[in-house]
Amino acid sequence: MRCQVYCDGGCRGNQQRENVGGWGVYLVWGEHDKELWGGEADTTNNKMELRAAIEGLRAVKNKTVGVDVYVDSAYVYNGITSWIGGWMKKGWKNSKKEPVANKELWLVLLDEKKKFADLTFNKVRGHADNAGNNRADALANRAMDEMEGEAGTG
Repeated sequence: MRCQVYCDGGCRGNQQRENVGGWGVYLVWGEHDKELWGGEADTTNNKMELRAAIEGLRAVKNKTVGVDVYVDSAYVYNGITSWIGGWMKKGWKNSKKEPVANKELWLVLLDEKKKFADLTFNKVRGHADNAGNNRADALANRAMDEMEGEAGTG
């Protein structure tokens, strides 16, 4: 049995001076599931996507089980599965010879990834027919609602 970790992040007002971001994680282990979410002000969509992946991996307590991580972010998927090796070899410079954005988060994600014996990242289409990804998206939106004070109490 493998653990499924669905991750999503978002940012309302991305690229604007004042914004609100949220991340959501939906974990499934057999018949058990768990939801996690959180938010930040003055952030970016990419940072929230990375935070979702980081928090999702941190939530898996048994690092020896097989884990499938599902992300709809091409940025996170490509970064962790192919770009990161080149960035490290080039002193954390991207293809334009500029410093890699969000290096501190990439380092944390890489550190979390290394803790697992069997970990696979998978790219899924966002806002499509993947129920786990849709649930993670709803959790990210819940976090943003809470940050904006729109969510009710209780």
